[in-house]
Amino acid sequence: MLYSIIQENSYQDSVNLMLLTNKISMMDGVHQASIMMGTPANKEIFQNTGMYTDELDQAGPNDMCIVIRTDHAEKVTEVLATIEAELKNQAVSSSKQAFESVRTWDKAMKTLPNANLALISVPGQYAAEKAEKALDHGLHAFIFSDNVDIHDELRLKQKAAEKGLLVMGPDCGTGVFSGIPIAFANVITEGNIGVVGASGTGIQEVTSLIDRLGGGVSHAIGTGGRDLSDTIGAITMLNAIQGLEKHKDTEVIAVISKPPAKEVRNQVVQLLHRLSKPVVAIFVGEEPQTHEGSVYYASTLEETAMIAVDLSKGRAIQANYNKLNGEVPSAALRPEQTTIKGLYSGGTLAYEAAVLMSKGLELGQLIHEDGYLLKAGGHEVIDLGDDKYTQGKPHPMIDPETRVHYIKQAAQDESTAIILLDIVLGYGSHDDMAGALLPVIQNTRSEAAAKGRNLYFVAALCGTANDPQNYEEQKAKLEQAGVIVKESNNQAVRTALAMMGIQLQDNDKTHSEVKQTMQGEIQVSEAIAELLSSKPRVINIGLKKFTHTISSYGGSTVQYDWRPIAGGNEKMRRILSLLS
Repeated sequence: MLYSIIQENSYQDSVNLMLLTNKISMMDGVHQASIMMGTPANKEIFQNTGMYTDELDQAGPNDMCIVIRTDHAEKVTEVLATIEAELKNQAVSSSKQAFESVRTWDKAMKTLPNANLALISVPGQYAAEKAEKALDHGLHAFIFSDNVDIHDELRLKQKAAEKGLLVMGPDCGTGVFSGIPIAFANVITEGNIGVVGASGTGIQEVTSLIDRLGGGVSHAIGTGGRDLSDTIGAITMLNAIQGLEKHKDTEVIAVISKPPAKEVRNQVVQLLHRLSKPVVAIFVGEEPQTHEGSVYYASTLEETAMIAVDLSKGRAIQANYNKLNGEVPSAALRPEQTTIKGLYSGGTLAYEAAVLMSKGLELGQLIHEDGYLLKAGGHEVIDLGDDKYTQGKPHPMIDPETRVHYIKQAAQDESTAIILLDIVLGYGSHDDMAGALLPVIQNTRSEAAAKGRNLYFVAALCGTANDPQNYEEQKAKLEQAGVIVKESNNQAVRTALAMMGIQLQDNDKTHSEVKQTMQGEIQVSEAIAELLSSKPRVINIGLKKFTHTISSYGGSTVQYDWRPIAGGNEKMRRILSLLS
């Protein structure tokens, strides 16, 4: 039976409520639970998941909606007591914060008058409005929020360019400025490599590898995944690259992008050839054969990091970085075990895996369907961070539930030989993802063994020694459970293929000299130059956990405790926005 409780004017941020939902769902006697604010979008999720009740009709965006499915009415009292205790613990934690909280733009600017960056993680329908306000106050905007209309993105980025500001995002998951992690980011040694990426986990993979290879990063600037589309035209990437060209402590630039629009890619490459600094670029999915002048092209994220580090240390560039490291683990498989299942939390890592597997297995074109990037011959690669899998649920980098389900499903398929995973560490990610996944890994391996099958797990571990989860501890946990742990996604995929008897071979790259086209001096606005020459001073609008990270690494910050205005009435909200 469904029971629903509406707690009026009890606004909580979405990530806290998602994690709370998972905690309640694991209680004995609770079959299903959902805790969300009463926004129209969330009500639709309640309906789609069969959790809607008539009581939700009257709930507003500032009201916390608790719906549980249980056979025992007395369980409701226990659930409410647990929710109250958890929210109280959060309130106590927040009371110890080393930063101020405000409720208006005016107070935020008075509290931090020299602020230069707004970090925005409010629901998508409100994010563009907050970004516009940030630009009006002369701030760069880092938009973590997703579900922002692409035409709003274009308008914001055009306005930012006119003002000499950067709009990073929407759906920008990762950034590092002067050693300070922003949103989902790793703890990276500072150094002379500047990174610009239209990819969150792509940035995380490359910067983490740079760190572990002995290099360092000056800044890592996320642009949002749509920045290199025809519609946007790489507005943020072009300005960020120019900013790094003029940044004196950046000596090497790395550019990362998922497949871009062709004309936009060419525009980016034209700019790269105008730079005075060496560049390594990857457009994931391409297989470049030649480096051009001081622009070096990579085909994997690992190669990107390795070339960047060699450039940063003045070492010669090798002809081929894409080789399998170490011995191939032996795999005792039954004749029917012929497939690899890739279950990924990172979209770019999933795409890279799909490209490499498709090449090695000769599977042809990739797909983009229901989160699948590859689905052919029983082989699969799924991006479990796709919107299809995250509606009303935490991202799989935060919570293991969705991936646990798909691991069980893959293990039941008698054709499955290897399950390929990414484990992404860093701020924003689960505190102990290795530990959270161990029970299902151990159980499925035991169940397969009982049926006479060996089931193998290969994991790409993305992170650094200084990440809060501790890279070596996570690696040890996985290896103790029999997981084959590799230092990069490239190595993990190549290992999985090699265990199936398939060796990926990459040709040596040639190098051609290209005359630099210095078409006018590169100009950078004072605001972008200032952002890159100092530690960020951040107004954090939304998820409070981001503020804690910024403060702990020496950044200045104020927390803007956002909640929907006008009781969530869309018409009234727009009127008030125009009046303000």
